[in-house]
Amino acid sequence: MAICIQVSPFADTRARQPGKALHDKYMNDLNFQRWGLLRSRLESFCMRRILPLFAVLALLFLPLSSFATASTRRHHARATARVQESPRARRHLASLQSSHRVVAAGRRHGRAVAVASTTRLVRGRNGRMRRVAVRRHVYGERFTADSFTNENVGQNDITTGEDPVVRQAAIDALGNMYGTVVAINPDNGRILAMVNQKLALSSGAEPCSTIKVSVALAALSEGIITKDTPVNLGGHYSLDLTTALAKSVNPYFEVLGRRLGFERVRHYANQFGLGELAGYNIPNEQLGVYPSQPLPDSKGGVGRMCSFGEGVSMTPLQLGALVSAIANGGTLYYLQHPTTAQAIATYQPRIKRTLNIKNLIPEIEPGMAGAVGWGTARSLRASFNQFPVMGKTGTCSNDGTRFGWFASFADTQQYGRIVTVIFLEGGRATFGPKAAELTGLFYKNMWDHSYFASREATVALPGNSSR
Repeated sequence: MAICIQVSPFADTRARQPGKALHDKYMNDLNFQRWGLLRSRLESFCMRRILPLFAVLALLFLPLSSFATASTRRHHARATARVQESPRARRHLASLQSSHRVVAAGRRHGRAVAVASTTRLVRGRNGRMRRVAVRRHVYGERFTADSFTNENVGQNDITTGEDPVVRQAAIDALGNMYGTVVAINPDNGRILAMVNQKLALSSGAEPCSTIKVSVALAALSEGIITKDTPVNLGGHYSLDLTTALAKSVNPYFEVLGRRLGFERVRHYANQFGLGELAGYNIPNEQLGVYPSQPLPDSKGGVGRMCSFGEGVSMTPLQLGALVSAIANGGTLYYLQHPTTAQAIATYQPRIKRTLNIKNLIPEIEPGMAGAVGWGTARSLRASFNQFPVMGKTGTCSNDGTRFGWFASFADTQQYGRIVTVIFLEGGRATFGPKAAELTGLFYKNMWDHSYFASREATVALPGNSSR
């Protein structure tokens, strides 16, 4: 008779250990064996059921994804082609040209054209990556003029009748930059200081974005806009006058110019003093030119004239006379520059004409104040913020020379009014916001020398009150 006895692998261990410890060890080993069996069954289930399911889903999903990607790519290609090649799109873009002159390949108007060639990886229609060549036209403007000078630009100026505090403040603000500073009393048209008179009395230059002030007044006069009227610039993009002046938005004024038409734009420009001498018997003053015909459409037409002033030549005195009329409520004075003691003693204001803009000035003042507060002329506030200043910048270039304009007026009941025009000529360091920065230094210099404190005492006298 055979007797089968199951011998535990832990029999000898149990013989040597107490009963409870032996039982715990046995149960741990048993649990380990059970988990191993469960794991092997789960692995078998996944191999037989789960993996085939994922394979089927992948086969179903990949064709749909490839189809969607290819469809999206074809749609994007068609949309891109329409934007780039549609004649209607080209006409629309041409009508809104605003920030750069159109220059053909080569070198024109100081703008150098270089062709940069690079390569990049793109995904083909078959889903594979391939390397293609990419050519870009890089436009970099080249300036031949210098923004700085080591000469004393005001050494040949006639300074007999000028305010010495104002003149010194202007000289210190201008520093070694090449340009001119003209300071005007808008209440009578007297030039208080004119630094670098040769440049100030020259035939002028393109007014750049300062032309927008006269265009805005023309559109307001014709009832085309108010300061709150939204002007559509294409699609869902619209702006009002305040933002357009503060940010100097070129397409906005191109739209206004086209709505006004060249004849009305020219009429108002002449009324505001462009195209005629601004001074009264000022020796060596030259005449800025306003054209009798609009620019051809290939160069931007009347829209370009109203956003950049292209084709127009404006002098610092003409701009100063216009801003003075805005500052004083609508009187366009002949500017006078007395140079003898007798001329100073017998000075009499001379009115050229009275402009019908008194009710329009509150419409443009927020935009000119916005330019200094949060727009293109905010660099002025880095040097001066003692009282509000309103103004307009301008930046453009022609034939390797860059122009920077800033015309402004400080209008306070306490300190009186003063109009300042800074016009810079040079290279890359010359631009409108730089002229605004120098204007801030000019006002600060006068403030530090108590100029406005003396003005406060003057305007407090009978007969010298502000408007």
